[in-house]
Amino acid sequence: MKIAILPGDGIGTEIMAEAVKVLAVLDLKFETETALVGGAAYEAHGHPLPDSTLNLAKAADAVLFGAVGDWKYDKLERQFRPEQAILGLRKHLGLFANFRPAICYEQLTHASSLKPELVAGLDILIIRELTGDIYFGQPRGRRVAIDGHFPGAEEAFDTMRYSKPEIERIAHVAFQAARRRNKKVTSVDKANVLETFQFWKDVVTEVHAQYPDVALEHMYVDNAAMQLVKAPKAFDVVVTGNMFGDILSDEAAMLTGSIGMLPSASLDKSNKGLYEPSHGSAPDIAGQGVANPLATILSAAMMLRYTLNQPEAADRIESAVKAVLSAGLRTGDIWSEGTQRVGTRAMGDAVLAALSGKTITTTTTG
Repeated sequence: MKIAILPGDGIGTEIMAEAVKVLAVLDLKFETETALVGGAAYEAHGHPLPDSTLNLAKAADAVLFGAVGDWKYDKLERQFRPEQAILGLRKHLGLFANFRPAICYEQLTHASSLKPELVAGLDILIIRELTGDIYFGQPRGRRVAIDGHFPGAEEAFDTMRYSKPEIERIAHVAFQAARRRNKKVTSVDKANVLETFQFWKDVVTEVHAQYPDVALEHMYVDNAAMQLVKAPKAFDVVVTGNMFGDILSDEAAMLTGSIGMLPSASLDKSNKGLYEPSHGSAPDIAGQGVANPLATILSAAMMLRYTLNQPEAADRIESAVKAVLSAGLRTGDIWSEGTQRVGTRAMGDAVLAALSGKTITTTTTG
């Protein structure tokens, strides 16, 4: 097994170091190779996704990705911005299915902005289609308007579009995932306004006929956003398009108390995947050693489960994370009165101790 390690920018290098430490103590045989991506790659190679990094990602069995981005790159032309690296990897690797779990750990119910009774036991899986929709639709650009409300004025435009095969394959992923969970899928659309999502609704309904054991409900995206706050535990598997999924998965992440706790997976048709924390590069705290590495460590666990076929190793990592939380260790994003605040490295060391069956100390702050 070969794993491509792409730390990226900001806190990416710090959190990745802890995930790599955790993988190294497992009794598994795999090779790792590290490459630059994002702003770091732009500085060294003039492009956020250089050919050497892309070729490594293609050759690897799985990709473990940190985070990319920094405010200092915001003035670059769009194709050179760090965020284009992750879009490029999704495109070139055919990663069409994004898995974003939103799990509220028992030990962290107090960290959510919602009442504990609303989030205790929360376990949602949001499945976002990754390679279509308005993010990739053509045509797009800027032009002088020839019609509309302001003919002759400059305007910008993007195109929302989905083909039937794109919708069918993500629907199959969602229904198959639901079979392994509570057998309920909520398909989120805007069929009352957008022709694209009336088509989405029709195709998802057609695919559902092949899964009579799974319940299907359709929900408009504005109502879904409201229900995620009102009654989040009513959801099991949520499937939706690229843009809606981008927004709703971040909302769901915050129900759990901190986006710093949540992993994600982006898979192709053969379950090869890119695994990354749901949070960003957080350049404001980069280099301070205070970032939460647990989302990246849990992303490594997802990698072991979904792509590398090592479910027992994945279970061990997830159990170790729960043990660390039960011991009262917290990084700043999930800290509360009565718990022990620790830094990035100490949190990683605590997970290592739990994996090794050692006592988890609560005195280290580094």
